[in-house]
Amino acid sequence: MTQKNKSIKIGDVVVKPGQRTTIELPVADLYTATPLNIAVQVICGRRAGPTLFVSAAVHGDELNGVEIIRRLLKHKALRSLRGTLLAIPIVNVHGFLNQSRYLPDRRDLNRSFPGSAKGSIAARLAHTFHKQIVFRSDYGIDLHTGAINRSNLPQVRANLDDPKTLELARAFGAPVIINANIRDGSLRACAGELGLPMLIYEAGEALRFDDMSIRGGLRGVINVMRAIGMLSAARKARIYEPVLARTTSWVRAPVSGIVSEKLRLGSSVVKGQRLATVSDPLGDETENAVAPFDGIIIGRSNLPLAHEGDALFNIAAFKSIASAEDRVEEFTAAFDPASHDSSQILASDMMPFPDRSTE
Repeated sequence: MTQKNKSIKIGDVVVKPGQRTTIELPVADLYTATPLNIAVQVICGRRAGPTLFVSAAVHGDELNGVEIIRRLLKHKALRSLRGTLLAIPIVNVHGFLNQSRYLPDRRDLNRSFPGSAKGSIAARLAHTFHKQIVFRSDYGIDLHTGAINRSNLPQVRANLDDPKTLELARAFGAPVIINANIRDGSLRACAGELGLPMLIYEAGEALRFDDMSIRGGLRGVINVMRAIGMLSAARKARIYEPVLARTTSWVRAPVSGIVSEKLRLGSSVVKGQRLATVSDPLGDETENAVAPFDGIIIGRSNLPLAHEGDALFNIAAFKSIASAEDRVEEFTAAFDPASHDSSQILASDMMPFPDRSTE
């Protein structure tokens, strides 16, 4: 006999099995007397299962994750959800409104966890999210992009030394998995202290929608939900085996100047290969930025201008460059809207309108 799910309390609201509701979590009042709240959509399935939070816009200018969650909440598979989904499309509300990575005090929310109930807005926001969301979850997925004028190849960053986290990272299906160090004050560090397996999905550029990254991210979240038993397994699931990287390095501008002839994101490179040229405006002096080792370009600055020492390319090293290159090509073919293979990949999964009814 199928076990019934349990109710969950978020803030002052109790959500019972079979219910779906949006909860506004109060954080603080701004000096305009306007309340600052975090909106959380809670979907409590009728049947028992784990609790997963999916969050985006911890950095307010990173938009792809907001769209991934919007599409996730329209996905017809949620009608048969087991367990509870906590969807938070905009964590850093103030940064989102101002199209800024930071909060009003210029603090990085992702360096402010677990926060404090009596601290700055960043500390209070982090405290509320930690207490009301992370503490009540069994798993977490946080969605990010590159910074302004910097693009990231779709990738999952996680603690690969934890077997459960590695299993989830593989299930997500991004082309690249990176064993990333945990930074003090980050949401991932906060989750790790509670023993909560958590993934970071990085894809695209700040203040831009990238449909390939969005499609791939949505499919990745669904894959994880299937892997942890929240959704039924797909009948015809194509397995995309990611490649693991434990070494990454930024290549920086050797001199100041105009950057040209840059290689594309996802390109495979060999040690010593030219990645771009950097020239002074008069064209008298030119130097090359070169690859420090064999690898794949997983991050790239999009600006044509650079000062000496500016980060230009992020290179990841793999045991097999050919395998990594194949995986990137497979992912692009599957999720790039310009690809013939991706035209129908998600259309059949979507409900015409968000389903606000019970399960």
